[in-house]
Amino acid sequence: MGKVTGFLEIDRQDRKYKPAADRIRHYDEFVIPLSEEATRNQASRCMDCGIPFCHNGCPVNNQIPDWNDLVYHGEWKRALANLHSTNNFPEFTGRICPAPCEASCTLNLQDQPVTIKTIECAIIDRGFKEGWVVPEPPKRKTGKRIAIVGSGPAGLAAAQQLARAGHEVHVYEKFAKAGGLLRYGIPDFKMEKHLIDRRIAQMEAEGVVFHYNVNVGFDTKVQDLVELHDAVILAGGAEKPRDLPIPGRELRGVHFAMDFLPQQNRRVSGEPLTTNEPILATGKHVVVIGGGDTGSDCIGTSVRHGALSVTQLEIMPEPPAKENKLLTWPDWPLKLRTSSSHEEGSKREFSVLTKEFVGEGGAVKGLRCVHVDGKMQEAPDSSFMLKADLVLLAMGFVSPVHEGMLEQLGVDLDNRGNVVADTRAYKSSREKVFACGDMRRGQSLVVWAIREGRQCAHAVDAHLMGETNLPR
Repeated sequence: MGKVTGFLEIDRQDRKYKPAADRIRHYDEFVIPLSEEATRNQASRCMDCGIPFCHNGCPVNNQIPDWNDLVYHGEWKRALANLHSTNNFPEFTGRICPAPCEASCTLNLQDQPVTIKTIECAIIDRGFKEGWVVPEPPKRKTGKRIAIVGSGPAGLAAAQQLARAGHEVHVYEKFAKAGGLLRYGIPDFKMEKHLIDRRIAQMEAEGVVFHYNVNVGFDTKVQDLVELHDAVILAGGAEKPRDLPIPGRELRGVHFAMDFLPQQNRRVSGEPLTTNEPILATGKHVVVIGGGDTGSDCIGTSVRHGALSVTQLEIMPEPPAKENKLLTWPDWPLKLRTSSSHEEGSKREFSVLTKEFVGEGGAVKGLRCVHVDGKMQEAPDSSFMLKADLVLLAMGFVSPVHEGMLEQLGVDLDNRGNVVADTRAYKSSREKVFACGDMRRGQSLVVWAIREGRQCAHAVDAHLMGETNLPR
């Protein structure tokens, strides 16, 4: 390492947010990047660990100390090449990844981890600014034809890797644009969609062919896809949301989060809503059920709509503000996490179970809730009412959608309803059919989807060619 005492001399400094009063007036990104000098200083804090635990924390196994050292020495282009060697889309992970690498950082033992995510984002943003990110078309074609169903991060990563290996790659996407949850689930204030568009342009220049508005299993028979291609990769998401089947569920104003969030993203991009039922939080008391990232995104979007109030309910107990380092490090800890959306104006309630949606005139007007203990048992005399004109269910996802494609294929499913495939060959129970990402592992992080897409590409290339040079 170039600055062996950097972590002793320089304090941790991370990106700041624009003021909440300003950022809630628009849907643009609001993170303020560090200067080049500050970024290099932060990179110099990466200590010469005997064992770089950040490698284990990062699902795509980014070579974090290596590109930190390159940034510190001002070798940004080499840092970009190193970063791209393990991650196809660092501009996505540098914005929306929860950074398990930082949780694993040795300096996190003192709550001062290296700002890995910020440095990663600085590298790729500079790479695009300098024109270093260019199409990398293959030098030769293999004559093999591959279909990828789903253009989320897993499908895109697999497509780019396989196209660069010389295969003819066709991506089938049921919506009008590529990106999956990157485009339709993550709000623009967390990641603007032109970042996806420029990657799609790069991939098209590398030979990837995108087929939009094609819902495989409905608009086209999946058997035709299997017959026309040498391999088919199932890279759709775990799109079936977890429901809350309690009295009043049928009332107007009770919606899944993934009906609410894509609508707003389509409004921002000028894309048709694809529904006659607009879901707006303007002037309403909003209750978000579910304490994860999707719930947080619902909060930020509702605040920007102009909601009168936003309350988030979580059935689990409130986590501790800080983890026990000696017990949890270098693993991902359970602790209270406050997002930028929480800071924009919302109330959080923990250990709350919703028992009933209460309505008037067919529309939701409130929730009857109770407090529960750590064993999910109701606390005596803890029932209370919560006013609500809009309820958003953000309790996660249970499995891929089975109707259509998966039913037609007849692939084996595990006990959670995901497609059965291992993490070595990524083969499903159906010949020529592979599966990766959330469709195989269940609801997970974007960075895990990228990892699985890359590894699946490695497996498919080896299957078709007998050998492969693609990294896992």
